[in-house]
Amino acid sequence: MNLRDLREKKGLRTVDVASIVGVGESTVRNWEKGRTVPTLSVYQTQKLIDLYECSFDELMVAVKKTARSDQPIAS
Repeated sequence: MNLRDLREKKGLRTVDVASIVGVGESTVRNWEKGRTVPTLSVYQTQKLIDLYECSFDELMVAVKKTARSDQPIAS
């Protein structure tokens, strides 16, 4: 499951996620297209986990599945 799948599973729009997490809608779209990797505060990360009702590990797997191969992701 990637980031877009997590969002769609909850029936949310990119603008909804952006508003709740405190980023721009284009930022969320860029995450989902693998153009950028989320660089969020602990608070924002927890917001995404709560919003998507997933664990931290599940969120990180989704980020890795979404990211392009040239995007650095800390393991």
